[in-house]
Amino acid sequence: MPFAGLGLRPELVRAVAEEGYDVPTPIQRETIPLALTGRDVVGSAQTGTGKTAAFLLPILHRLAHDHQPSHRLRALVLVPTRELAEQVLERARAYGRHLHLRAAAIYGGVGMEPQTQALRRGVDLVIATPGRFLDHMGRGHLDLSRVEVLVLDEADRMLDMGFAPDVRRILDALPDARQTLLFSATISDDVDRLARRALQNHTAVETARRASPADGVEHGIFAVDKLFKKDALVSILKLDFMRRVLVFTRTKYGADKLARHLKRDGVPAAAMHGDKAQSTRLRTLEDFRQGRVRILVATDLAARGIDVEDIELVVNFDVPTDPEVYVHRVGRTARAGAQGLALTLMSPDEWLLMADIEKLIGQTFPREVVPGFEPAVAPIVPMPRAQPALNRGPSVRARRGSARRR
Repeated sequence: MPFAGLGLRPELVRAVAEEGYDVPTPIQRETIPLALTGRDVVGSAQTGTGKTAAFLLPILHRLAHDHQPSHRLRALVLVPTRELAEQVLERARAYGRHLHLRAAAIYGGVGMEPQTQALRRGVDLVIATPGRFLDHMGRGHLDLSRVEVLVLDEADRMLDMGFAPDVRRILDALPDARQTLLFSATISDDVDRLARRALQNHTAVETARRASPADGVEHGIFAVDKLFKKDALVSILKLDFMRRVLVFTRTKYGADKLARHLKRDGVPAAAMHGDKAQSTRLRTLEDFRQGRVRILVATDLAARGIDVEDIELVVNFDVPTDPEVYVHRVGRTARAGAQGLALTLMSPDEWLLMADIEKLIGQTFPREVVPGFEPAVAPIVPMPRAQPALNRGPSVRARRGSARRR
């Protein structure tokens, strides 16, 4: 079914086509007709499958029903990070380019005055992080009495980041008579509780089993000694087919340190995390998107708003302590049906963490020991032999680089 068959306004169908999309993804195909009827919806799908359009298109359709929009706040989208707020705003402007609607993003890390001025001029749609939204709400900059639609995007991450009290305060301030859409890559018990509080008689749309990466992701594990992870990563990144790579670390300090190490070894890299100024983060992300930076080293929080096409490789430099975080990380590649590769550098102290990830996802990933970077101790559990991910399949055009200890 094409977008024209979903019941959207012609202006939206036209804008979507101009963005290069002809056929809706499963989450869009299932969610948009329901949302157009005014139903509350909980949408769960793998990262990178088009959840943003699944809620933006029905919102824009609804807001455009008035031929002369009032520019009074009628729709609110709550997101966990600054980057995601900007990403959703960009998509809203792209899809709504043929409509006379106004949208604004409000988030922390930047001055409030430009945001305040935008709100005073009037907006139909606000995309906001919870904390900064409450700041504006507390100062009387927002009239919530006309809000018709609320979206909770990346709900699992908002709860993981401790935004539950802020979200509850916002829910209490909104009109009871509203439509609420909740979207999340994973549905935890906390997300279920939030859904019961925020939604009424909702319909659940789940286009993939929970905690499931996209089918196009090829997974692999390299067992390496912790002391030589950086050098092993340099060897991998110097393979000539690696054009755009996202590397995950657990900490901000670790991201900075790793980016410096890569640059010293001739691998162009930049770090992005929450301690960077917002202008720096936006500039770094744009450099990565345009190919001026080939390797981006990021923390989980900073990467939450990264929507960059053609990320060929995701590297887990540190194995995440929460198995569901792995799903979010590897969802940065193989987006919209593409193919991608996810490699994990696993040291001996991370074997059990990796086992938890495989148990959650229901797969055993191919493993190999990288010559020259072998762990100093034997694995706690036997490691099955398998072809290394860098050598398998026609979708990954790579020649294996020799890994030598520096």
